[in-house]
Amino acid sequence: MTTRTGPIVFDLSALELQALLARGEACLVDVREEDEQRAERIAGAESMPLSRFDARKLRREGPPPVLYCRSGRRSKEAVQALLREGWGEVHQLSGGIESWKAAGLPVERNDRAPLPLMRQVQIAIGAGVLTGCTLGFLVHPGFYGLAAFFGAGLVFAGLSGTCGLALLLERMPWNARAAAGRATPRTSARS
Repeated sequence: MTTRTGPIVFDLSALELQALLARGEACLVDVREEDEQRAERIAGAESMPLSRFDARKLRREGPPPVLYCRSGRRSKEAVQALLREGWGEVHQLSGGIESWKAAGLPVERNDRAPLPLMRQVQIAIGAGVLTGCTLGFLVHPGFYGLAAFFGAGLVFAGLSGTCGLALLLERMPWNARAAAGRATPRTSARS
C-alpha cells in the first residue's frame, strides 16, 4: 500500500469540474484580470485576479475552490501560492476557460466589452514599433526613435512590473465604460 504525503494538486477536466459544480462539491475562483472577466467568465465564479491574489483570503471551509484562468498558466501560479500557504489539497481547471469552452460548456459573454487590456497594449506597442521602423526607413532615420521609445517602455515594464501604457489605456473611455458595467452579459455555449 502506498501512502501519499505532502500536498495534492488535482487537475480537473472541464467535464469533471462541471459534475462537481452540479453536485455543489466545488466553488470556482477566476484568477484572470478583471478586464478578461468582464469579457467572458464561467457563471458563478468568484473573482480573485492573480495580480492581487491572496491565498489567506480564500476560505478553507465549504466546497474546495477550483482555480482557473485562460489556459492554465496563471492558475498554476495561484496553486503554488495556496501550497505555500499550507493547503494540503488544491484543485485547478486543466486548460482553463479555453478547455471549458472547447468542451462546449456555457460561458457568460459580454460582446460589448473591449479587448483585454494586455491585448490593447500589445496592439499599441506593435503599431508604434512598426510605424517607427517604416517611417525610419521611408522618411527619415530619426523615426527609428519611435521604435526605440516603445522598446524602452517594454524593458521598463519588465523590470519594474509597471506598464505606463497599460495604465494609460485603462483610463481610456472605452475601458472606463466597461469597468462601470454598462454592458450586459449573455450566456453562450460556444464563443
